[in-house]
Amino acid sequence: MVMRKQEAGNGPGVHVQAVRQAMARRLLPWFDANRRDLPWRKEPREAYAVWVSEIMLQQTRVDTVIPYFARFMERFPSPAALADAPLQDVLKCWEGLGYYARARQMQAAARRIVEDHGGRLPASAEALAALPGFGAYTVAAVGSFAFGLPLAVLDGNVIRVLSRLSACGDDVAMPSVRERFRSQADALLLRDRPAACNEAWMELGALVCLPRGPRCGECPMQDVCRARREGRPEAYPVKRRKMNIPHKTVGAAVILNRRNQIMIAQRRPEGGMLAGLWEFPGGKIQEGETMPQCIARELEEEMGLELEVGPELTVVHHAYSHFTIALHAHFARILSGRPRHLECAGHAWVTLDRMDDYPFSKADLKIIEALRARPSPVRFKDIFPGA
Repeated sequence: MVMRKQEAGNGPGVHVQAVRQAMARRLLPWFDANRRDLPWRKEPREAYAVWVSEIMLQQTRVDTVIPYFARFMERFPSPAALADAPLQDVLKCWEGLGYYARARQMQAAARRIVEDHGGRLPASAEALAALPGFGAYTVAAVGSFAFGLPLAVLDGNVIRVLSRLSACGDDVAMPSVRERFRSQADALLLRDRPAACNEAWMELGALVCLPRGPRCGECPMQDVCRARREGRPEAYPVKRRKMNIPHKTVGAAVILNRRNQIMIAQRRPEGGMLAGLWEFPGGKIQEGETMPQCIARELEEEMGLELEVGPELTVVHHAYSHFTIALHAHFARILSGRPRHLECAGHAWVTLDRMDDYPFSKADLKIIEALRARPSPVRFKDIFPGA
């Protein structure tokens, strides 16, 4: 069990039993009265909708997910529709949510669901676990919410709540500690109401047991919470200090032609976290380079082009999960060469009003915003008057 050693007569087993009783008597009634009306909670639960929502909610806030969920379900109302769609359509529908590997894995799983399960999500934990992108969390969430399987869900909200209830002083990032939390969540699960138990813990963490400023006075579990008894709930969960996040300075070319079209490039499908998306081509600056030199070198390496790099359009600051970037976007024109796909999957020449037809990352979307925010139209002759 995930809790510190206590004095005799108040050991871990006794506390788990007390928490279990409080959950049944107070937490579940609180959840029934306070649960949010979310579109994926409509009864009867539809397994596909549950799955889509759970994948979207990973690393993303509920209020952000709601409109994406509605659009995605309208465009891809079933596993078969998702399986049959072009990847570009799936990525476009996902555009702005980030962590695009989730969308690619969803489509891969949808194809397996169609091929192996007749287009319906399987109702066993073993079959769910065999699908692409179904880790322990997703199996437990879909299994319990859609099929009533007695599987405990462990996410950030649940870990925060359990760590405060037990006043756990161990680093929650350690795998062994997370496993102990998983064991505790399993021990607390009511087998006849697994979905309600899981959602109640998650809802408590989302609405009351907040990371900062927890509303302890409103908490139905306050009488069995050791962190509240200590008077320092924000001391939990204990997390090791984060290492410095790397920062990258990157250049991007907004290449114009005389027809006032802009060249965009597509990342290779196997090319990492933004695979399959479109971008303004460029790359990371090297030591001793100016930004125009960086962009010119990157385009020669990536597409075999010799460029004239012109004025800066904008600088985009963006944070990814493990690093941050400063993306310097410069106008450019081709001096010689035809675009070749040396380090990209393809390219296209598009006008600014057609950019919405292509899926971009958030950083590249900010470049498009900067283009559209200019007081006058983007015209080749204005950017390169002497060319």
